[in-house]
Formats: sequence, C-alpha cells, structure tokens
Amino acid sequence: MTTPLIRISQLSKGYVRGGQAIAVLVDIHLEVAHGEFVALMGPSGSGKSTLLNLIAGIDKPDSGKIEIGGVDIASLTEGELADWRAANVGFIFQFYNLLPVLSAFDNVELPLLLTGLSSSERHERVAAVLALVGLTDRADHYPSELSGGQQQRVAIARALVTDPALIVADEPTGDLDRSTGEDVLSLLDQLVHELGKTIVMVTHDPKAAARAGRMVHLEKGVLVNEATA
Repeated sequence: MTTPLIRISQLSKGYVRGGQAIAVLVDIHLEVAHGEFVALMGPSGSGKSTLLNLIAGIDKPDSGKIEIGGVDIASLTEGELADWRAANVGFIFQFYNLLPVLSAFDNVELPLLLTGLSSSERHERVAAVLALVGLTDRADHYPSELSGGQQQRVAIARALVTDPALIVADEPTGDLDRSTGEDVLSLLDQLVHELGKTIVMVTHDPKAAARAGRMVHLEKGVLVNEATA
C-alpha cells in the first residue's frame, strides 16, 4: 500500500481568548494520498482554515502529528518550517495576494528568489508555468491590468513555480464569478491529473467541492464525515 503524502493523527489546536480556552480542532485523524484532490468543507468556525494552515506549516498544533512526505512538520523549528514550506508547499488564496507594483512575471518569480537558481533558470521556470496557465501574453501586465480570473491564474503559476508536491488553496474561487471559477477549478484538476500534484482546498461552495476527488467535512473542530466525489 502506498504511503500517503499527508498523515495526520490525534491533532488538536485551540486558542485562548479573554482568558477562555477555545478548542478549534479536536483529535483529527486524516490521510491524503499522493496526487489526491481533497476539499475541506464546513460552516464558518468549523476549523477548516485552521486545519489548512496546519497542513501548510503556517501554524503549529497543540498536540498530535502532521507528517507530510514522511516529515513530522509539527516538530520542526520556525526556521526549519520556513525552509520546508518554501520547498514543499504552494499557496493559492481567495484574494490572490499579488503585489500590485510587480508584473505577472515578477509576481510568479518571487518564490524562486529564495532559491539558488540562476536568473536564466528562474526565467525559464516562470515562462513555463505562465504558459501552463495560459498567460504567456500577460507576463508583463500588472495585477490592476488583469481580470480576477487572470490574477488567480497568476497566483496558481506562483504556487507551481517551485514545483511543490503539495498545493493548499483557501477559497480559490470565492472572489470569482461562476464561469471563471469553473475555469480555475478545471486548471486545478489538470494539476492533479496531469502533473500529479496533491491539492487540499478549503471551500464553502458545494459545486467547487464536487470537483475534488474527496470531500472532508468539519463541524465544530471535529471531522464528522468524508465523501468521495
């Protein structure tokens, strides 16, 4: 049996607000296979974004293990975790998070500036991922000159440029109209089936979740059920 890319066990996370302890995630157990597309669903406050942040190494759990590619990321130091994120995770956000003063090309190149790649190697990679998302002719355009769908494609290219095994997407279609959102979901599907990427996506939209291979539902910090699309 193939070892899963993500293996989460006995995971719990909480916060203290106003002197009161609030449990956000309680005893989560979850496995995600290599090349799987998983949607995390649940009402606001269910813990799905917190779980996504833990999987991405943005936050640390209070207890439990998160193994990704055989690495227990919960045990890493902050510096080690930053290096691990840069090498292993691509991020896609609802509001794109593009720098307005940079062109599409330069926004995509940003993660590569932390690597040892030469300028020519960086430019080759950026050109390749912009071609993949269909934006070769928009490389020199700034975010303000791009539609919402085009900006999200730039964000997807930026997530891909370091060739990460894992892509985490937080409401990637939440700011898009239905047609444009479908185009973005089709692109994500292409990344899974043609490039073998693993995607974990938070969404409120059942139609978006249905494009994933599996849906995981959270209620008040507890994983309540899973469904295969």
